Amino acid sequence: MSSQYNLTSNEKNVLIALETLKDASPDELAEKSEMKMETSMQAAFLLEEKGLTKVDETITEIFELTDEGKKYAQEGLPERQIIDAISGPTSMDDLKDKFNPAVAGIATGWLRRKGWAGIEKGMIVPTGNAEKGEDEKALEAFAGETKTFEELGADRNIINDLIKRKLVAKTEDKKRKICITSEGKELVAAGITVEEEVAQLTSELLKSGDWKDKKFRPYNIHTAPRPVYGAKIHPYQRLIDEMRRIFLDMGFTEIKGEAVQSSFWNFDSLFQPQDHPAREMQDTFHLSSTSELPVEYKDKVCAAHENGGETGSTGWGGKWSEEIACKNVLRTHTTALTIKYLADNPDAPVKAFSIDRAYRRETIDPTHTPEFEQLEGVVMDKDMSFSNLLGCLAEFYHRMGFEDVRFRPGYFPYTEPSVEPEVYVDGLGWVELGGAGVFRKEVTAPLGIKYPVLAWGLGVSRLAMLKLGLKDLRQLYHSDIDWLRKSEVCQL
Repeated sequence: MSSQYNLTSNEKNVLIALETLKDASPDELAEKSEMKMETSMQAAFLLEEKGLTKVDETITEIFELTDEGKKYAQEGLPERQIIDAISGPTSMDDLKDKFNPAVAGIATGWLRRKGWAGIEKGMIVPTGNAEKGEDEKALEAFAGETKTFEELGADRNIINDLIKRKLVAKTEDKKRKICITSEGKELVAAGITVEEEVAQLTSELLKSGDWKDKKFRPYNIHTAPRPVYGAKIHPYQRLIDEMRRIFLDMGFTEIKGEAVQSSFWNFDSLFQPQDHPAREMQDTFHLSSTSELPVEYKDKVCAAHENGGETGSTGWGGKWSEEIACKNVLRTHTTALTIKYLADNPDAPVKAFSIDRAYRRETIDPTHTPEFEQLEGVVMDKDMSFSNLLGCLAEFYHRMGFEDVRFRPGYFPYTEPSVEPEVYVDGLGWVELGGAGVFRKEVTAPLGIKYPVLAWGLGVSRLAMLKLGLKDLRQLYHSDIDWLRKSEVCQL
């Protein structure tokens, strides 16, 4: 009867051991069968496929406080510390004086999210409704110990929020129980003999003739071989390389630059007003360091902001601050690189592009991440026109494999006219993939640029999602080896 199952000696040993144990943990099975735990479990899984054993697995989630979670369990969450410390409208500067800047920064968003306070003209204004939240109760429930989900008695969403805030860590405790089935018992009762099996026919066995008296381990010639995956470039990197090659083939020069930029190059040189919402802490990573302003440009940029300077514009009005322009930020777009490149190379013609990372304070979700790649490009030459811009972008998207491209009017602070390129994707319709336009004179004139500048900024990750058929942007950055192995290098 055992022959019809083609059992190996390891499988026979496991069956005999289980017939005595009835059910066992991996450690108990290994000890009884006198094999390594990995070997006995491999045999148990093979027997399960044949219906002779059953392997039950239970997973228990274990939660514990991180070091930061333990700190806040004792001192209170950042938003609780701040709301308890203020009695009325309080400026952000006052909060940073009283609290660690990191605590103040974290608390601001959570105060608004919980409805404990609002932000009006740079002031934190309490709403008077700051009852103890479920997340605070959950932190107290730990009491310095590890807990299961049932022991915590908290809502799953509350625990997930604490994990996202890195206040709670989750681990999984896996336990396996192996037992013999009725078919397995019948097989053992019918009699099983364990013989030494030869897995490989060697030259020594052939020469000595001992192979005649040996029992060879059976194998199934119909079993599919283990797949072999060749080395390949990451799909996202491969797509970035393709974009880079397209622009190099079109005669563009690639430029690079620092991730840390002054507000002058990141905002002011692009005629973005100093009170623009994008400069607020909720969108931009502000740094404590500063940079010196370029002497040859700062006065002209100041004039463009305050009254338009010599551009014929009225500017934004108000007082332009050198102190604000000096402050460093993590670049919110790679336009900071291209505008500085144009200022350093004002003589036509110029064709340059950059594919690099930008940073914004975004909440991580399937379509947003705090770090993302952006494709930035500029063309500066005599007699350049808006139609040249549309032609250049259409050519790029066609080379990327999108047949249908259209342009919808848009608005951006530093280009006029402005458009948003869209491509047609089956099943999704028209999808917007960036912004483009002609730099305004308030941008080019203060930097000594005399000819029209065509400019665009395209979201690389969004384009990658369309090309790779993804629904979650985060998959581009996860170490998902299965997805990487199975991703197509090309389609025939």
